[in-house]
Amino acid sequence: LPSTTDRTALPTAPGPPSLQLLRPVTPMAAMEGDEDFYVRYYTGHKGKFGHEFMEFEIQPNGKLRYANDSGYKSERRDMIRKEVTITPAIIDELKRIINESEVTQEDDNQWPEPDRGGRQELEIKIGSEHISFTCAKIGSLLDVQDSPDPDGLRIFYYLVQDLKCFIFSLISLHFKIKPIP
Repeated sequence: LPSTTDRTALPTAPGPPSLQLLRPVTPMAAMEGDEDFYVRYYTGHKGKFGHEFMEFEIQPNGKLRYANDSGYKSERRDMIRKEVTITPAIIDELKRIINESEVTQEDDNQWPEPDRGGRQELEIKIGSEHISFTCAKIGSLLDVQDSPDPDGLRIFYYLVQDLKCFIFSLISLHFKIKPIP
């Protein structure tokens, strides 16, 4: 994955599809003609250690931004911030994950309201469809089963798990201290 300052494009030489996902591209040129796409996820709470949260967003220009702030067991509060530019192939995969989950057909009216335990927010824009969800933090599938809308909340829960896993993988691949040979 290229850093946001590296905007040079590599030639599109044939290679394994897994390597093509990580080829740097010029973000604006790569996104031309594509439908609008935006995803933002936030989870956090305010407690003994102040405002602790984790957030990521994927912007229409292909920029992935990640932030994590926690004061637990820390004398100094240093927010972790990462920013990378992702390729159209990765955006397509994110769209596929979201579309297959069918989360855009759900409604958060019967989901648990945010409370002292924290909140989660998920905002998705794909083309002309724009939806936003807000609910309490979900500790486990037991919380999902006890809600008035367990099917909808289960879809949300698994989508969030998939998105977090995907984003954490991208971030860790890009910021490896020792690159894989």
